[in-house]
Amino acid sequence: MHKTIFIAQEGPANALALNKDYSRVVIAGRNVFKIFLIEEDEFVEFCNLRVGKNLNLNFSCNDVAWNSIDDHILATAATNGAVVVWNLNRPSRSKQEHVFIEHNRTVNKVSFNPVEPTWLISGSQDGTMRTFDLRTKTATNVFHSNTESVRDVQFNPNCHALFASVSENGNVQTWDMRKPDKCVLQFTAHSGPIFACDWHPESLWLATASRDKTIKVWDMSSSKPTMEQTINTIASVGRVKWRPQHKYHIASVALVVDCSVNVWDIRRPYIPYVAFTNHKDVATGIAWRGDPNVCLTTSRDCTLYQHVFKDATYPAAQVNPHALAVSPQGHIAFACKVTPSTVKGSKIQGILRRTTTSSEEFWQVSSTLNFLECTRNKDMNWLIQFAERYVLTGKPLGEICDHNSAVALSLGRFAVGMMWSMIKTLYAQDEEDGLNLSFPPIEEPMQSRSEETRLPKSSLKENGKSRSVESNSTDNKYRRKSNSDELEDSVGDFFFGDAEMDPLSMEFEINHLDGLITQDWTLQPEAFQLRQEIQDRSSPPEQFHDHDSPDGMEALPPVRRQALLNLIDLHDQEVWLLAYISLLNQHQLFTHANEIIKLAWIPEVNQLNQQSTTVNISCNQCNKVIPQGTRLCGNCSSSVTCSVCHQVVDGAYVWCQGCMHGGHLLHMQTWLSKNTLCPAGCGHACEYT
Repeated sequence: MHKTIFIAQEGPANALALNKDYSRVVIAGRNVFKIFLIEEDEFVEFCNLRVGKNLNLNFSCNDVAWNSIDDHILATAATNGAVVVWNLNRPSRSKQEHVFIEHNRTVNKVSFNPVEPTWLISGSQDGTMRTFDLRTKTATNVFHSNTESVRDVQFNPNCHALFASVSENGNVQTWDMRKPDKCVLQFTAHSGPIFACDWHPESLWLATASRDKTIKVWDMSSSKPTMEQTINTIASVGRVKWRPQHKYHIASVALVVDCSVNVWDIRRPYIPYVAFTNHKDVATGIAWRGDPNVCLTTSRDCTLYQHVFKDATYPAAQVNPHALAVSPQGHIAFACKVTPSTVKGSKIQGILRRTTTSSEEFWQVSSTLNFLECTRNKDMNWLIQFAERYVLTGKPLGEICDHNSAVALSLGRFAVGMMWSMIKTLYAQDEEDGLNLSFPPIEEPMQSRSEETRLPKSSLKENGKSRSVESNSTDNKYRRKSNSDELEDSVGDFFFGDAEMDPLSMEFEINHLDGLITQDWTLQPEAFQLRQEIQDRSSPPEQFHDHDSPDGMEALPPVRRQALLNLIDLHDQEVWLLAYISLLNQHQLFTHANEIIKLAWIPEVNQLNQQSTTVNISCNQCNKVIPQGTRLCGNCSSSVTCSVCHQVVDGAYVWCQGCMHGGHLLHMQTWLSKNTLCPAGCGHACEYT
């Protein structure tokens, strides 16, 4: 049973490779080059290849490959342009077998042929690929990619003479080792540099990873490759590797930002199927250990990890399967997960039906998209009903709020009804009790200890009558104490001033207060500057249990109500009033709009009906407005005539706003004294004010 294990190193590794039976792993980097035995519970160091007297750049590795047939042969790509072959069977301490110095720049990739163990290929920063024969220890062929650099080369597992190369210009090339002069196929796969590629072990698919944050799967079965799928990631992709025994699964690691090792299902490319989040820095290499549920990775955090699927995280199980979006127009779109329905069949079909695996459930998931269109109710009848049925004056505020709340509820405007109820709670005053607490100031100072101690007396005014707060009842707010105790407490409680906490003023003891109180202390007026009385003083003391009483809540002073109103910005109040008046005018509710103007408490709104008023006269022929200062209609050029004598009116003109007919003042007075309908015969009952 495999477990998740790891081992830390003295430096980061750039690549790793497994031997043919997956029992050993080699890691290679700039300062590390080791082979580990993979035990059940741990990694055990088998060999350190970075030994010897002459440690040069040949030991600084960009990539490492293990021969798939000869278990003792390894190859590394050095940063100085050398391709180094290592033989683990050498009896000496140094295992270096041969060094090929053919490239002019850094070698990025080395790879063994899966069928011919003596064929080795390399890709370099100089833009060339070279094949080596380990038997003759010579470079056999040179392949010029005509690009700046080659980042990866991989042999085709289905045709051992073909290999693919990817370059920094975003191109993919396929080559035949027997025809080094020209590539078999070339196409542009990405908009940025391609860092890695990998052939599918079963199909003619080639996966490419690029700096453009995508993984693309290409079908290479024809002369014109077609893109099968694109996987979008959050960062540039550095390595990709197909998962064995799973046709649609591929693993990837990022170059920056993302430290996770993600396994993708290309049928659902928007979210990883599995994620390994053990590394603290970005991973640099990945390899499958023969088992599709176990993989090994190296990272810049100087660790080598063996990951097991049972310890992995499944991002799809942690995300919200539902989504909601609202457009600026108020339309709502939401997507929800659809559970596949199980069709009931015979028992034999149920037995023969194959059980769905978690991998199949992952890509078979589906969602349904629903769209709700918001249709605005353009019927403004409720606004007209409000204006006509609302009561704003003539009754106590509480009754007005109750009436208007009932009107709103009857029209189905529940939020407006609740608003009127809140206004009543905040501002209305109980008319039945009529309680208004007031506390007169203390006028007489305390003269001597012998006199009766005077407490601040509060009076509750009810219907113009006054009653004392003091009583012999046990519920009195203020109870008498002994003269001495009460006196000391009052002095201690009310001795305020700049020297209240001054140590120089506190040299006397509490027992010496008698002389202070009994004597008449006076100071000259010019001894100190008189201070103005602070009007905004705290309220007199009262019992705490009265704070939530109905009397205390209902008896809200007018100043308090004004303070609550002042919480709303004055400009906002003006905007609200003007907007409401504009709505009323649009619906020709001019009388109600004028009532709002008269009741407005803001001068800018209250003075609207005191400004100049313009009355436009309309033509009784075409109903168009007649320009001021003229007698002819600008539309039909007809004159303003009297509806009684049918002559042109010269002078005072009486005009009905309802039917737009009128005439001479004297003629209209004579007509309306005997008739009620319009003299023009329109049937309108004209009214003149």
